[in-house]
Amino acid sequence: MADTATLVLAEPEAQRPPAPRVRTRRRSQWPLHLILSVCAAVMVFPFAWQILTAFKTVSESRAVPPVFLPDGLDFGAFERFFVTVPFGSMLAVSALALIIRVAGQLVVCTLAAYGFARFRFPGRDMLFVLFLVMLMAPSQLFLIAQFDLMKTLGLLNTVPAIAIPGVFSAFGTFLLRQAFLALPADFEEAARLDGANALQIFWRIMLPMVGPTVAALAVLTSLYSWNDLLWPLIVTSSPDTMTLPVGLANLQGQYGTDYPTLMAGSLIASLPLVVIFIALQRQFFAGIASSGLKG
Repeated sequence: MADTATLVLAEPEAQRPPAPRVRTRRRSQWPLHLILSVCAAVMVFPFAWQILTAFKTVSESRAVPPVFLPDGLDFGAFERFFVTVPFGSMLAVSALALIIRVAGQLVVCTLAAYGFARFRFPGRDMLFVLFLVMLMAPSQLFLIAQFDLMKTLGLLNTVPAIAIPGVFSAFGTFLLRQAFLALPADFEEAARLDGANALQIFWRIMLPMVGPTVAALAVLTSLYSWNDLLWPLIVTSSPDTMTLPVGLANLQGQYGTDYPTLMAGSLIASLPLVVIFIALQRQFFAGIASSGLKG
C-alpha cells in the first residue's frame, strides 16, 4: 500500500511538463554584431584596396576621384616588380634573417623566462623590472648603440647584422615567464624525485607544456622581423643584403610612384606571412589564451 501511495503521489510530478528554457534574446545582440561588422570592414578595406590597385593601370591608380574597381585585370605591375626588384636575393635575405631571429629569440627567451619563473637568485626581481622598463622604451632609442656594436664587430651589410639585435626580446621573455608561472610545481618535484636535473626538467617537461605560447611568440616575431624596415635600412647599403621591405621602399620615387607595382610587390611580400599564420593559427590563439598574463 505504501508503494502504491508513493507512486500515486509521485505520478503528478512526473507528468508535469518540463520548465521552459530561458532563451537569450538574440535581438539585443544586433547592435554588437553591427559594430563588429563595421570594424571588420574598416580593417579589411586597406587590404582589399591593395589587391585591387595591384591589378590597375598607372592612370587608374592616380585617377581623381579614385577608381575602386579596375576596368580589367592588368598583370603588368607584377611583371614590372620582378624586373625592377631582385626578388630572389631579397627573399633569401629576409627568410634567412627571419630564421636566425626567430630561432635565436626562442632559445634566449625560453631559457631566460624559465630562470625568472622557476629559480630564485639575488636580484631576480630587480632584473626583471629592468626587462619591463625596456618594454616601455621605444626601440629607436637603441639604434645608435646597436649600430656601433655591429660596426665594431664588422657585421655591417651582412644578414647577422639584421637578425642579431632582434634575438633579445623583453616582450618574449615576459610572455614566456607568465606561461611558466602558470604551470604547477608538482611536475618539477616529480621529475626531481626521478633524478632529472634542471636542464632535463626544462627541455623534456616544462618546455613542451608551454608549446602553444612558444608558437605564438614565433608568429609574432616572424611578423615583426618580416616587416622590419628601419633597422635593415640602417645596417645594409648593398642590394645583395637588402630585405624585401627595403626593396619595396626603394620603389617610391621622389617625384612619382608606380602604385600598382608597389602594391603588387607588397602583396607578394605578404604571402609568406599569410602562410605562416595559417599554419600556426591554432597554436597562436591557444598560446595567447593560455599565456597566464594574469600573473
